[in-house]
Amino acid sequence: MGEALAEELQTEVAFTIPLFGGIPVHESIVVMWGIMAFIMIVVLLLTRNLKIVPGRGQAMLESAVTWVNNFLEGNMGKAGRPYFAYLGTVLLLLGISNLIGMFGFGIKPPTKDINVTVAFALLSIILIEVSTFRAQGGLKGFLSSFTKPMAIMEIGIRPLSLCMRLFGNVLGAFVVMKLIEHVCGLIVPMVFSMYFDVFDGLIQAYVFVFLTSLFMAEGMEHHEK
Repeated sequence: MGEALAEELQTEVAFTIPLFGGIPVHESIVVMWGIMAFIMIVVLLLTRNLKIVPGRGQAMLESAVTWVNNFLEGNMGKAGRPYFAYLGTVLLLLGISNLIGMFGFGIKPPTKDINVTVAFALLSIILIEVSTFRAQGGLKGFLSSFTKPMAIMEIGIRPLSLCMRLFGNVLGAFVVMKLIEHVCGLIVPMVFSMYFDVFDGLIQAYVFVFLTSLFMAEGMEHHEK
């Protein structure tokens, strides 16, 4: 069990760029870029020949976009509309990243690499602060928000909580599945896999975007008033 966990935590180097003595490119980065390329291809295919009267595929796509927009608007209000496209993309990217290990081929979910979750958390905290800056009407209003209790500490606490929640839950699901496989053999883990590999992976993507949008809504609260 310990050896399997150590192997899962290890991020292998896929290749090295021969610059500045060699820049290692880890497997998680390659997989993430592959997922992004896949999403781009699918989006281009699905958005070709859009019609006023949608077919089945277009209707499903529009329903998914409407659901994401309604979900985000419920958290952030109409002031958050400029950020819906980015947050929706993060939701899709994280969802696929958490599920990709199910397809085999020795591919590990990139979100099991803490460096990936740190990058997502940093991007989220930058977005939170930028949206707060814009909503507060500039530098003066933005700086005044730091007069609130715990405001400065939240800058560090928020990205840490986002990063560790995503990384910890994805890794925790792996640990639980290994324990079940060790105790119960092969049949029972197939049932639990539907929860830990599918449901839990999607839930973690949902929670990450939910918390990011919630933190953004708090920063834009002044604008809403």
